[in-house]
Amino acid sequence: MGKIKKLLIANRGEIALRIMRSAREMGIKTVAVYSEADRNALHVRFADEAVCIGPPPSGESYLKMDTLIEVAKQTQADAIHPGYGFLSENEDFASRVEKAGLVFVGPSAQSIKLMGSKLAAKEAVAKFNVPLVPGTSEPIQDVTNAQKIAKEIGYPILIKASAGGGGKGMRVVESEEQFIEQMERAVSEATSAFGDGSVFIEKYVTQPRHIEFQIFGDKHGNVIHLFERECSVQRRHQKVIEEAPSSVLTPELRNAMGEAAVNVARACNYYGAGTVEFILDENLNFYFLEMNTRLQVEHPVTEMVTGVDLVKLQLKIAEGEKLPFAQHELSLHGHAIEARVYAEDPANNFLPDIGTLKTYQRPQGNGIRVDDGFEQGMSIPFYYDPMIAKLICHAETREMAIAKTIRAIEEYEITGVETTLGFCKFVMQHNAFRSGNFDTKFVEKYFTPEVLITAPEPEDELLAAVLSTVMTGTKKSTAETGVSEPVVSKWKQNRLVRK
Repeated sequence: MGKIKKLLIANRGEIALRIMRSAREMGIKTVAVYSEADRNALHVRFADEAVCIGPPPSGESYLKMDTLIEVAKQTQADAIHPGYGFLSENEDFASRVEKAGLVFVGPSAQSIKLMGSKLAAKEAVAKFNVPLVPGTSEPIQDVTNAQKIAKEIGYPILIKASAGGGGKGMRVVESEEQFIEQMERAVSEATSAFGDGSVFIEKYVTQPRHIEFQIFGDKHGNVIHLFERECSVQRRHQKVIEEAPSSVLTPELRNAMGEAAVNVARACNYYGAGTVEFILDENLNFYFLEMNTRLQVEHPVTEMVTGVDLVKLQLKIAEGEKLPFAQHELSLHGHAIEARVYAEDPANNFLPDIGTLKTYQRPQGNGIRVDDGFEQGMSIPFYYDPMIAKLICHAETREMAIAKTIRAIEEYEITGVETTLGFCKFVMQHNAFRSGNFDTKFVEKYFTPEVLITAPEPEDELLAAVLSTVMTGTKKSTAETGVSEPVVSKWKQNRLVRK
């Protein structure tokens, strides 16, 4: 298999830009695709070539497999990188790309298919002695029998869609009396969301932590892991804060979970980048949850603590190269935290917000990285995921990384849309997070919109009065204001407006 000379990125926004940057450093030409809504997007400007592939809705643009492959051929690209989301875990797309004579920068279609079914995945990894949550090993056919199994496992139990994701088709059942009703709801949701009503049941872990391992395999049978990421701070079953390493894993537990993650990859003959997700209970028992057969949103924290460029490694594996290191050659360096900056209103149940970025100033400094796809003056399109950016901070220790993240959040200036920055700062300052004693119910346990509303400090009230004077053109005397012509910095003004 030869070197990749030109790469089409079948994605948009920050991940498209992130892939392009690594490709450019490797001397690989890039092709951007874009919908009409993304005509002025940064990834379009950054690429060597850009092709419009349709109207704004993703079903008419970024999800059109044949169009993407046709554009790759027209531009003479020899490989396609799917990024994450969209078609990144679609075995049909991976298969079509390969059949078209192009390189798919990802695992085989067979691996994607196997790990795409939670039940098939559990069956495959069980042969490698990977710990599984107690539950059914096949789709539920007989509700009465399922009720009996649930009673044996012990309530609470979880009903999950086999083809699910993002919390859809998932129901917690606290008692036997609720079982039938919740089962019917889960099947209905799964059918509506995925066209597949298959569900299974498993023991519900009441205080779960979400720990995932970054794995990599090559096409020569070698598999390694690049340690873990803690992703327990979530809303609507989706992550908001991620960190590496986890604050609760001992070296022994890390080794055991890492070995299990590698075995999951071996169970499906995996190559490329993948993530094996586990749940960790309050007694530090871990269980396989699922495998994501793509690059994760939160991959930068792994890059920061290992020094490995995961996209470059993806491209080298796709070219047929062997992994350049063995497991014992990898080690952790410092601590990294990622805060996802969404155009969402945390005070209104994290509902997406749309608008124009009137102010957009990124934080700077040693150990700070911002992966984004926007700049000041751009609008947030409502057709796609509302993520604006990922703020990643790296320091020598967890405490220093938290302090750096708080400073970076305070320095990050965004006006025009509501964002999750205030929520992320709240997390960083909360004792449960700082102590490491938290789980996936962090938001449910500790967050209310009121915590983001702070009373103005006397200094801020004075500055607000001065700003009001400036904005209305009414000049008050020194006797009235108690100050003589103070100079208000832009940073202060933005902070007041944001409050």
